[in-house]
Amino acid sequence: MGFLLRIVLATALVNLAPAVAQAKDAVASPALQKEFDGFFEKFRAALKANDPAAVAAMTQLPFMNDKAIGDAAQFGAKIYRTSFTPKNRTCIQRGKAVYDRDQEKNDNYFVFCGELIFVFTKTPAGFLLTDIGAND
Repeated sequence: MGFLLRIVLATALVNLAPAVAQAKDAVASPALQKEFDGFFEKFRAALKANDPAAVAAMTQLPFMNDKAIGDAAQFGAKIYRTSFTPKNRTCIQRGKAVYDRDQEKNDNYFVFCGELIFVFTKTPAGFLLTDIGAND
């Protein structure tokens, strides 16, 4: 019985190790947090001013790799009007951004607003809005 218990315990520890390692990686460095905070302050100011062109300037275009949303005017017409409602703009302005690193080692921050998740990713150009997805 002792041998079986040791095997079960060893298996549990092996399976737990990747989860612990991943949780450790999910903390932004102070420099990264500072960079995001500076970006997010500007992003929130653009939302407060209800300025779709300024938000588009802080967005990776074409948005979500859709060539039909390749410039600021298309982003404003197709995305800003529907996704950045007054309720969502207020949510982003007041909401807490949550950091995570994805499997490709991209640094991301997420803001959850009702049924939507707004994703901000560190790119070579700095942080940008890269995705709006369903909060399921």
